[in-house]
Amino acid sequence: MSRFEMKLPDVGEGVAEAELVSWMVEVGDEVTPESSVAELLTDKSNVEISSPVAGTVVELHGEPGDVLAVGSNLIVIDTGGDSDPTPDESEASDAAGDADASDAAGDPTEAGERRPDAPATATVADVDVDRPASGRPGGALASPAVRGRAAALGIEMSAVAGSGPDGRVEHADLDRILTTNVSSGTSRRPSAGTRVEAVRGVRRRIAERLSAAWSEIPHITYVEAIDATEVERLRAQLNAQASDGASRLTLLPFLARAIVVAAAEQPSLNAHFDGREEQLTIFDAVHIGIATQTDDGLRVPVVRHAEARGLRDLAEEVARVASAARDGGATRDELTGSTITITSLGALGGLATTPIINPPEVSIIGVNKMEMRPVWTNGTFEPRQMFNLSSSFDHRIVDGWDAAVFVQRIKALLETPALLFIDEV
Repeated sequence: MSRFEMKLPDVGEGVAEAELVSWMVEVGDEVTPESSVAELLTDKSNVEISSPVAGTVVELHGEPGDVLAVGSNLIVIDTGGDSDPTPDESEASDAAGDADASDAAGDPTEAGERRPDAPATATVADVDVDRPASGRPGGALASPAVRGRAAALGIEMSAVAGSGPDGRVEHADLDRILTTNVSSGTSRRPSAGTRVEAVRGVRRRIAERLSAAWSEIPHITYVEAIDATEVERLRAQLNAQASDGASRLTLLPFLARAIVVAAAEQPSLNAHFDGREEQLTIFDAVHIGIATQTDDGLRVPVVRHAEARGLRDLAEEVARVASAARDGGATRDELTGSTITITSLGALGGLATTPIINPPEVSIIGVNKMEMRPVWTNGTFEPRQMFNLSSSFDHRIVDGWDAAVFVQRIKALLETPALLFIDEV
C-alpha cells in the first residue's frame, strides 16, 4: 500500500488554524483530485478542501468541531502502487524515531503540552483531568470563549491539560473532559428541562472575535437622536418616482452616503488599528461593512468603494451583499476588507445599543428603531420621525471630541439631506 498523507493546507487567508466543520468522505471511500473531502471554517468563511490525489481513504484525523493547525495531518489516502513510504511518511518515521530517542534521554516536555512537530489534536489519553494544566498564575492558557464555556460547564480550568500551542486549552479539550466524565460515570447531570450544547462553527468564531474585541479595545459609545423626517420624506418621494425594477431605497444608503462625507473630513475614523504593531492605516476608499444576521450567525459583507457610488448603486449593493451573506453565497472577498461598519436591528432596534467594534476597524455606526416622537420646536411640540444613532469608537485612536464631531456631522447631513449631494458648500 502506498500512503499519501494530506496535511491541512494554507487556505490563503493568513490564518494558522481552521475548524473542521464536517467530513465529506468516510474511510473506505474512493476519491479523485476533484473530490471534496472536508469542509473547514476559518475566521473569514467556509472552505471546501479537495483531495490532491486519487485513491482510497484509509484514515481521517480529527472530529467535527476540532480546531486544526495548518500543516497538521488531515487525511491519509491509499494511492495503490508499491509500499515504499512517501516523503511525508519518511519524515514522520524519522520524527517518530527522534521522539523515541528524546523520550529515552528524558524529554523535558511535559505531558499535555504539544511539541512543535506533534499533531494539532490530541487523543483522550492526552488529557489528564487530575493534573493542573499550567503553573501560570491564574491557571491554564485559554481564550475568553473557552474560559466562559468551561465556567458554564462547571469545569475547573486548572484541571484541564491543554493540547494547543504552549499548553493552550482548546474547546476540544473541554469536549474530551466531558466525554471522559461520561465514560467514567462522573458526568454532571443537567437539571430537568435543560441541555448542554457545544458552541461550534460560525457561532464559536463570533464568540471568540467579539470576546477579543471587547477585552482588547477600549470602547467609547456615543448616542445621538436624529430627526429623520426630511430624509424619510425624500426617500419616499424617490421610491415613488423610481422606474420599475429599481432598487427600493432604505435608510442605509443615505446613512452610507453620510458616512462617506463625514469620513472625508475625518479620515482617521475610516481606518484600521494594529495594536501590536502600533500602526494606524488610514484609507482613502470607504469600504462599508453591513452587519447582517444570517441563519449561521452574524456576518459582515462589504460594500466596496462607497465613495464612488450613487444612491441607487449603494442601495443595490447593500441588498446584494446582504442577500449573499444570508444565502451563504458570499465570497471571502465579499466578507473581508471593510474599513467602517454599519449595524442595524431595523424595527427591533431599541432606543440605544452598545455596538462592538469590528476589528481592526476603529468605528462602528449603529442604527436604532425609528419612531414618531413629540419634539419641541419653535415653542410647540411637533410630531417628528426620530431614531437614535448608537456609535462606538476605539478610544485608543478616537477621542470623545472627535467621535462627537463625526456623529454630529452625520446628524446634520441626514437632517438636511440636500447636503448629501453637495460636494462643496
